[in-house]
Amino acid sequence: MTECVLPLTDDPRQVMTLDLTLDGDPFHARIEVRHLPAPDLWVLSLWDNANGELLLNQIPLICSYGEINDLAAPFRHLRDGKGVGSLFVIRATDEPTSENPGKSNLTQFKILLGDTICEP
Repeated sequence: MTECVLPLTDDPRQVMTLDLTLDGDPFHARIEVRHLPAPDLWVLSLWDNANGELLLNQIPLICSYGEINDLAAPFRHLRDGKGVGSLFVIRATDEPTSENPGKSNLTQFKILLGDTICEP
Protein backbone atom coordinates (compact mmCIF):
# COMPACT_ATOMS: atom_id res chain seq x y z
CA MET A 1 0.00 0.00 0.00
CA THR A 2 1.26 3.45 -0.89
CA GLU A 3 0.20 6.32 1.33
CA CYS A 4 1.20 9.90 1.85
CA VAL A 5 0.72 11.93 5.01
CA LEU A 6 0.03 15.47 3.79
CA PRO A 7 2.55 17.97 5.20
CA LEU A 8 0.18 20.44 6.88
CA THR A 9 0.38 23.40 9.23
CA ASP A 10 -2.37 25.53 10.81
CA ASP A 11 -2.08 28.07 7.95
CA PRO A 12 -5.69 28.71 6.72
CA ARG A 13 -4.79 28.09 3.04
CA GLN A 14 -2.22 25.56 1.97
CA VAL A 15 -1.40 24.48 -1.57
CA MET A 16 0.96 21.69 -2.52
CA THR A 17 1.84 19.49 -5.47
CA LEU A 18 2.76 15.87 -4.91
CA ASP A 19 3.90 13.08 -7.19
CA LEU A 20 2.05 10.00 -5.99
CA THR A 21 1.38 6.46 -7.08
CA LEU A 22 -2.28 5.61 -6.54
CA ASP A 23 -3.23 1.97 -7.04
CA GLY A 24 -0.12 1.45 -9.17
CA ASP A 25 -0.68 4.45 -11.46
CA PRO A 26 1.44 7.61 -11.33
CA PHE A 27 -0.57 10.65 -10.28
CA HIS A 28 0.64 14.26 -10.16
CA ALA A 29 -1.66 15.93 -7.65
CA ARG A 30 -2.31 19.53 -6.74
CA ILE A 31 -3.91 19.75 -3.30
CA GLU A 32 -5.45 22.76 -1.60
CA VAL A 33 -6.49 22.62 2.05
CA ARG A 34 -8.53 25.59 3.30
CA HIS A 35 -10.13 26.60 6.56
CA LEU A 36 -13.70 27.92 6.36
CA PRO A 37 -14.19 30.19 9.39
CA ALA A 38 -18.00 30.26 9.67
CA PRO A 39 -18.44 26.52 10.24
CA ASP A 40 -14.86 26.19 11.63
CA LEU A 41 -14.19 23.45 9.11
CA TRP A 42 -11.26 22.39 6.95
CA VAL A 43 -11.89 21.33 3.35
CA LEU A 44 -9.70 19.68 0.72
CA SER A 45 -9.69 20.14 -3.05
CA LEU A 46 -7.71 17.87 -5.36
CA TRP A 47 -6.67 18.44 -8.97
CA ASP A 48 -5.02 16.20 -11.52
CA ASN A 49 -2.10 18.55 -12.05
CA ALA A 50 -1.17 16.88 -15.36
CA ASN A 51 -4.34 18.14 -17.06
CA GLY A 52 -5.74 20.68 -14.58
CA GLU A 53 -8.95 18.70 -13.91
CA LEU A 54 -10.60 19.43 -10.57
CA LEU A 55 -11.45 16.04 -9.07
CA LEU A 56 -12.51 16.80 -5.48
CA ASN A 57 -13.94 20.19 -4.58
CA GLN A 58 -13.95 21.29 -0.94
CA ILE A 59 -14.46 17.88 0.67
CA PRO A 60 -14.99 18.41 4.43
CA LEU A 61 -12.16 16.90 6.48
CA ILE A 62 -14.03 14.73 8.99
CA CYS A 63 -12.10 12.45 11.32
CA SER A 64 -12.24 8.65 11.21
CA TYR A 65 -12.65 7.45 14.80
CA GLY A 66 -11.95 3.74 14.55
CA GLU A 67 -14.30 3.41 11.57
CA ILE A 68 -13.53 3.16 7.88
CA ASN A 69 -14.43 6.65 6.70
CA ASP A 70 -12.87 6.92 3.25
CA LEU A 71 -13.67 10.46 2.15
CA ALA A 72 -12.72 9.63 -1.45
CA ALA A 73 -14.99 6.55 -1.75
CA PRO A 74 -17.83 8.39 -3.56
CA PHE A 75 -15.38 9.38 -6.30
CA ARG A 76 -14.26 5.94 -7.54
CA HIS A 77 -15.71 6.72 -11.00
CA LEU A 78 -13.27 9.59 -11.64
CA ARG A 79 -10.16 9.33 -13.84
CA ASP A 80 -11.78 6.77 -16.14
CA GLY A 81 -12.68 4.52 -13.21
CA LYS A 82 -9.26 4.71 -11.55
CA GLY A 83 -10.64 6.92 -8.77
CA VAL A 84 -8.49 9.10 -6.56
CA GLY A 85 -7.37 6.48 -4.05
CA SER A 86 -8.41 6.67 -0.40
CA LEU A 87 -8.50 9.77 1.82
CA PHE A 88 -8.63 9.60 5.61
CA VAL A 89 -8.40 12.02 8.52
CA ILE A 90 -7.10 10.38 11.69
CA ARG A 91 -6.05 11.66 15.10
CA ALA A 92 -2.34 12.42 15.48
CA THR A 93 -2.66 12.88 19.25
CA ASP A 94 -4.51 10.86 21.88
CA GLU A 95 -6.90 13.67 22.73
CA PRO A 96 -7.28 16.41 20.11
CA THR A 97 -8.99 19.57 21.30
CA SER A 98 -12.01 18.92 19.04
CA GLU A 99 -13.69 15.95 17.34
CA ASN A 100 -12.74 17.18 13.86
CA PRO A 101 -10.00 19.55 12.70
CA GLY A 102 -10.75 23.19 13.58
CA LYS A 103 -8.98 26.50 13.00
CA SER A 104 -6.18 26.05 15.50
CA ASN A 105 -5.74 22.28 15.66
CA LEU A 106 -5.29 20.86 12.15
CA THR A 107 -1.85 19.56 13.16
CA GLN A 108 -3.50 17.38 15.84
CA PHE A 109 -4.76 15.24 12.93
CA LYS A 110 -3.11 13.45 10.02
CA ILE A 111 -4.53 13.47 6.50
CA LEU A 112 -3.66 10.35 4.55
CA LEU A 113 -3.97 10.02 0.79
CA GLY A 114 -3.05 6.70 -0.78
CA ASP A 115 -4.08 3.53 -2.53
CA THR A 116 -7.71 2.48 -2.43
CA ILE A 117 -8.01 0.33 0.67
CA CYS A 118 -11.63 -0.76 0.51
CA GLU A 119 -13.81 -1.44 -2.47
CA PRO A 120 -17.50 -0.48 -2.47
